[in-house]
Amino acid sequence: MPRKVVLAYSGGLDTSAVIPWLRENIDCDVIAFVGDVGQGEEELAGIETKALKSGASACKVVDLRREFIRDYVFPTLIAGIVYEGRYLLGTSIARPLLAKAQVDVAREFKADALAHGCTGKGNDQVRFESTFAALAPDLEVIAPWRHWNLRSREDLLNYLAERSIPTTATAKKLYSRDRNLWHISHEGGPLEDPACPPPDDVWMLTRNPKDAPDQPRDVAIDYERGRPVAVDGERLAPETLVAHLNAVAGEHGVGRVDILENRLVGMKSRGLYETPGGTVIVEGLRGIEQCVLDRETAHWKDEMAVRFAELVYNGRWFTPLREALSACAESIAERLTGRAVVRLYKGGATLVARSSPFSLYEESYATFSADEVYNQQHAEGFIRLLSLPERIAALKFGPGGGRS
Repeated sequence: MPRKVVLAYSGGLDTSAVIPWLRENIDCDVIAFVGDVGQGEEELAGIETKALKSGASACKVVDLRREFIRDYVFPTLIAGIVYEGRYLLGTSIARPLLAKAQVDVAREFKADALAHGCTGKGNDQVRFESTFAALAPDLEVIAPWRHWNLRSREDLLNYLAERSIPTTATAKKLYSRDRNLWHISHEGGPLEDPACPPPDDVWMLTRNPKDAPDQPRDVAIDYERGRPVAVDGERLAPETLVAHLNAVAGEHGVGRVDILENRLVGMKSRGLYETPGGTVIVEGLRGIEQCVLDRETAHWKDEMAVRFAELVYNGRWFTPLREALSACAESIAERLTGRAVVRLYKGGATLVARSSPFSLYEESYATFSADEVYNQQHAEGFIRLLSLPERIAALKFGPGGGRS
């Protein structure tokens, strides 16, 4: 049996119950690990005291904000950050970093086991445990949701009440939320009916578009090798840049997504996501890509992005394939340097201008006015060669190649 367990601790209802459950059922020391990925002061305030009152022997809070944005969000941004056409992977990207930091804490405390409060229905259990398998296969993994007889929010509240363990959770809490510097997610409650429009009270980072400013705001973002480095001419640290754009874009109601997504475990789940700053960053980067990437590279990147997003969503960060695709993305991003201007207005983020010193756009070729560089007669031979297979089929088998 494990003697010392490091728990991924959030201070929420589930992990507050996990601490006493581990002590009662395994008789071990529990070290609570908290990764600060930008969930905010309100969520982190007093979390160490809370963990100790729940029965932890120690609580370690690790500031991961810069590493999160620099080493996980931005590399995923340049590779293709969108899952199923909508979701910007806010929760998914954070999990491998949190699990990696949890392993580091386990080594520091010489623990012999890792624990998490993920349910058996969700994706997070896979994300955490896949990372554990890659980085610490020698450590035992404990997932209480697969073993205990607690099945509901009410069960967890009663469990804590019986042990006089304080919690701010209530049975009437409507939504399950996960927040970090990149986004916030909302699930549960009335959202479990996909035919039910999102209630107004669910949103936290973004203003209702109808109440957003009546005047649009243009935001200029400078990129270097695909990574945003400055806003409106001011260079900012990665985590500061994202936080700034969250505030600016959120004021204009930008970044709301309502999606019925396919979970890795097989079921569909409805999620509401707010990613205000990320939405602006992604829109701007598309403008730089339009300038710089040739057709074949741009189309290949679109194909690769689908696979990359699946790997991140499915918790496959520490795998050879993800590393290979990241290397490919880094190569593609070599010249993704320039400035994009994104207009924020009533919930929309629209690219309105883009430029790059590596742009392949040449006005003298693209113009509809008279030019001296493009011989339009060349198009005849190009079209004849492009359509040669259809011409041969029609000559041999009749118009349409004999297809009815």
